[in-house]
Amino acid sequence: MKPIGQGNPSYILSPENIEAIILEGLSTLPLTGMKVLVIIPDGTRTIPIPLFFRLLTRHLQGKVKALDFIVALGTHAPLDEGALLRHVGITSQEKAAQYKDVHLINHTWQDSQSLVNLGKIDAEEVAALSNNLMKMEMPVRINRRILDYDHLLICGPVFPHEIVGFSGGNKYFFPGIAGPEIIDITHWLGALITSYANIGIKDNPVRRAIDRAASLIPIPRHAFCSVVTHEGVFGLFFGTPEEAFSAAADLSSQIHIHWQEKPFQKVLAVLAPLYPEIWTGSKGMYKAEPVVAEGGEIILYAPHIKEISFTHGAILHKIGYHVRDYYLAHWDRYSHYPWSVLSHSTFLRGVGTYENGVERPRIQVTLATGIPADLCQQVNLGYCDPAKIDPKSWADREGEGILLIPRAGEYLYRLKPASTLPT
Repeated sequence: MKPIGQGNPSYILSPENIEAIILEGLSTLPLTGMKVLVIIPDGTRTIPIPLFFRLLTRHLQGKVKALDFIVALGTHAPLDEGALLRHVGITSQEKAAQYKDVHLINHTWQDSQSLVNLGKIDAEEVAALSNNLMKMEMPVRINRRILDYDHLLICGPVFPHEIVGFSGGNKYFFPGIAGPEIIDITHWLGALITSYANIGIKDNPVRRAIDRAASLIPIPRHAFCSVVTHEGVFGLFFGTPEEAFSAAADLSSQIHIHWQEKPFQKVLAVLAPLYPEIWTGSKGMYKAEPVVAEGGEIILYAPHIKEISFTHGAILHKIGYHVRDYYLAHWDRYSHYPWSVLSHSTFLRGVGTYENGVERPRIQVTLATGIPADLCQQVNLGYCDPAKIDPKSWADREGEGILLIPRAGEYLYRLKPASTLPT
């Protein structure tokens, strides 16, 4: 079915447009007297969550029996009470009064008691879904809170993503509120494919795997999928997670992908404050990698970042960053580490080879952050003193093979296919 909603790459939706789509979508669901759980992203995603929170509560409170919001953290760090309130745009006074019955919940992926087993996808089916890249059983565990509700609503943005092609849709369940097994398996599947090959591709093995896992959820589920930049909301679509995601991904491909005619030798990716660590800030690398020339360099510029990962830093300090083939060649040594961490390591190091004991990344990745030089060297990344970089001096130098990306991580940069370039 065609989802409800609208979107245009040259038109920003007004709050009134957004409210009308939300109202139309909600009107199709029998939610009166039901318990509803809304799944939302954390602060590493560009979306006006306060606007969506107020609109959803405005039109559901008093109609539904219960209305709660869970943050699809995956393995990201949890938000404290103050951060949760800021995230949805309300004060503690408002929470105690107008929203006293609305619970704001962190997903806890490491707490086995908070998870429920929905079943498993057998090895043969995983092989078929993954184009034979993996053949292993995939347990499907998810936050057990979903069983306390009558209806699940996803509310989040869609944009190019290094693991699943485009974010959004059922990704808010897996890995959003999932257990560690499916997080690890789907992330490592993405690593085997490589971000370079998968990012910005709507239909791919990882998307098919998480859609199949979502089919095991026994609760009705729908989604409001938005297409957002820092300028505003360009599209909003409502339907099943699969329908709404598909429409949003089509629009995202028009808005979030910048096509370049030639590769660049150097890219300065300036990370916005919404990325507090390299774990999330590495999106600035993933989304620029396709336009960096062989032997070129990406510099992640973020003086505010002082941690590699709040959750996984200790492991990454130990294993460092390597290309996929390095891990495959030393699988006995590394396979016991969380595969989601190994996949992040390969994504940030980028495409490369490992032959005859020599690791050769295709490009150099350099941090110009608050992370010290010795730690950068320890984890196999380059270092540049951020005080020595003036981003303004990098502007308008494309003719020199230099690209400045402000707000890196929001847009995917890709090379135009050779057939479309002038001869």
